[in-house]
Amino acid sequence: MNRDTSIDSLKGIGEKTAGLYNKVGIFSYGDLMYYYPRDYMSYDEPVIADEKLLGCFCFVKVILEKHPLLRRAGKMAVVTAELSSGRNPLRCVWFHMPYLTKSLKKGMSYVFGGTLKKNGNVYHMEQPLIFTPQDYEKVKNTLQPVYPLTKGLSNNAVRKAVKQVLDMADTDTMIGSASEKVILTGIHFPKDAEELKRSRSAIIYDEFLMFIIRLRLLKEENSRSYNDFDINPSDRVRKLIDSLPYELTNAQKKAFADVESDLQRNVSMSRLIQGDVGCGKTIIAVLACITTALCGYQCAMMVPTEILALQHFQTFTKILEENDIDITVVLLTGSMKLSEKKKAYKTIAKNSSCIVIGTHALFQEKAEYRSLALVVTDEQHRFGVKQRGRLVDKGNDNIPHVLVMSATPIPRTLAIMLYGDLDISVIDELPARRKPIKNCVVGTSYRRKAYNFIEKEIGEGHQAYVICPLVDESEGLDCKNVTSYSEELKNFLEPSIRVGCLHGRMKPAEKERVMQDFSEGNIDVLVSTTVVEVGVNVPNATVMMVENSERFGLAQLHQLRGRIGRGDAQSYCIFINCSENDRSQKRLEILNSSNDGFYIANEDLKLRGPGDMFGIRQSGELQFKLADIYSDADILAQAANKAGEILKKDPRLENEENRYIRKRLDEMLKKSDIHAL
Repeated sequence: MNRDTSIDSLKGIGEKTAGLYNKVGIFSYGDLMYYYPRDYMSYDEPVIADEKLLGCFCFVKVILEKHPLLRRAGKMAVVTAELSSGRNPLRCVWFHMPYLTKSLKKGMSYVFGGTLKKNGNVYHMEQPLIFTPQDYEKVKNTLQPVYPLTKGLSNNAVRKAVKQVLDMADTDTMIGSASEKVILTGIHFPKDAEELKRSRSAIIYDEFLMFIIRLRLLKEENSRSYNDFDINPSDRVRKLIDSLPYELTNAQKKAFADVESDLQRNVSMSRLIQGDVGCGKTIIAVLACITTALCGYQCAMMVPTEILALQHFQTFTKILEENDIDITVVLLTGSMKLSEKKKAYKTIAKNSSCIVIGTHALFQEKAEYRSLALVVTDEQHRFGVKQRGRLVDKGNDNIPHVLVMSATPIPRTLAIMLYGDLDISVIDELPARRKPIKNCVVGTSYRRKAYNFIEKEIGEGHQAYVICPLVDESEGLDCKNVTSYSEELKNFLEPSIRVGCLHGRMKPAEKERVMQDFSEGNIDVLVSTTVVEVGVNVPNATVMMVENSERFGLAQLHQLRGRIGRGDAQSYCIFINCSENDRSQKRLEILNSSNDGFYIANEDLKLRGPGDMFGIRQSGELQFKLADIYSDADILAQAANKAGEILKKDPRLENEENRYIRKRLDEMLKKSDIHAL
C-alpha cells in the first residue's frame, strides 16, 4: 500500500466527500491511518435511568410515550420527545434533526445514548444517539472509535474508510518492536480496553522517542555551529530598560542576562524562554533584537499570525521612537501587496542593521538577508523544524543565534526529560501591574446570567470571548459548537451587539480578517474554538466564557484564559461545567483557585495521575498526535532514558538496529511533522 495515495481512490469516497475529509486534514491513506479517534464509545449493557448515572454518558432503555414535537427557534429546528425509562420519565431534545418526527414511533422501544441529567423529577438528555434494540445488540460490549468530524462527514463513514486502509496496510512497517498495522488496529478498533491501552502506550512511546532524539540531534548540531558575530551589551539598551513604564521582574532580568551572555559567544545560541501567559516574554525578545541590531546585524522575529506580526511591529516601532533609537523595522507578511513586499525585500537586502517581523513569509526565497544574526520564534510550537531551518539558513556563512519563546507551563521535571540539556530560561514571575483574573466555575443553569454579565461588560465598552470545543455539531458528542452557538448568542443578546465567529477550518485570510475586526473593536463577542489560544492581543477584552470546560485540559484552559487580563480593567473568566461529575468539578476548581500556570500543571498532574488512558489532553500545543506530557509522564521518562541510551552508543544512528529511527526522522522532517527547536 502506498500511504501517499489520495483519499478519493477509496471505495465510497468521491470528489465531494474527499473535500470533507480534506477539511479535517485527511488527504491520503497515511493521513487516515493516523487520524486517531478523539474518544471511544463503550457500548455497555443498556440500563434504566438512575440517580447514580447523573453526569455520566450511558445507554438507557426507553419507550417513546408520545409522538415527537417539532418547533423552530429562528433557523434552528428543535425536536423534543417524552419517554420513559423503567418507571422514570425522560425528556430528550435534538437540534437540526427534524426528520426524527417521522422516524421515531410512539410506543416503540429504543436504546438512547447520552449524558444523563435531571430537572426536578424528570431525567433528560440532549442530542442522544438512537438505536433500535436489534441494532444495539450488534455493537453491545464493544469499544467503538469516535472521530473528530465536520458537517456532512459521519462517524460511521470515517470508521469504514479507516478499516479499508488498515485492511490494505502491510505488516512489515514497524513501530519500535511491533507491527504498525497491529498497533494502529488496536488504536482504531480495540477488542477491549486492555488492547487499547497497549496500542496507545506503544504510539505515545514512539512519539516521545522520535521527538527527544530529534531534539538532541539538533542540540548537537547547534553546539558545533560557530559564528563570528561581534555582539556586545549596549548602554542604550540599559537606558531603554530604565525608561520603561514598569520595572522588569527579577525573572525577566535573569532571562535577559542569559540571552545577552549567549549573544556574546561565538557558538550560536539555542535558548528557550519559557514563561506563563502574561509574564513578559516579548520584552526580552525586543531587548535581544535591539541589542543585536545596534551592533550592526539583522534580526528576524517569526510569529504565527499576521495580526500578531502587526502588533509586534507596532510595539517595536513605538519603543524605538520613544527612546530615539534609529533602527529600521520591517513588516513582512503573506497578505501584503506585491509592491509592499518588494519594498520590504529591498530594505532587507540592503540594510545590514534592521529588525524584520513577520509570519512564514520571512523565509520565502525572495527574502534575502544581508547579515542575519538572530532568529526569534514566538509560540514555536506553531512552526516545524523544516520551517525554522529555512529561516536559519538565511544566515549565509554564519549560523544565526536562535531564541524561542513558549507559554507552555511545563513543570521542570518534565521539561528536563523533554528538552534534555537544552538551554532554558524560565520566567516564573508575573508583572506586579497586572490585575489577577477573577474566575468562577459554574453549571449550565448559570448560562443566562453569564450572557447578562457579558452584555453588561460590553455596555461598559469592553469585549468578550466565548470558547466552544467544536466547530460544528459532531455525532455522538453532547458539546457546544461555534457554528450553532454564534447564532444562539445573536438571538439572545441585544441586536446592537456584534457577534463574530472564528475557527481553524476558515481560510487563513478569513481568520486574519475576523481577528483584525475583533482587535479593532468591530466585533463585541467573538465565539471561537481554541484557535484564539495564540494569535491576537486585545487589551479591551475583559470576559472569557468557556463552554464544556470539562472537555479541555487545565493547561489549555489556562492558555486560553491568558487572552484576557491584558489591559487595565478587571477581567473575568467563566468556566461552564456541563458535567455533573464530581471529579470534573474538582479539576476545574484548580483553575478557580489559581492563575499560576506552573502550579495548575503540577496540581492537575497530581490529581489525575500519569497514564490516564482516557484523560483529557493538556499539551496539544506541542503538536504530538496522541502523546500528552502530563498524563503520559511515565512513558515520557521511559522514552527519555531510551533516547539517551541509543545516542550514547550510536550518536549518528548508523548501527543497523537504529537505521529505522534515522529513516523515520528523515521522513518526518520532510513533512515538518516533528515540531521542535
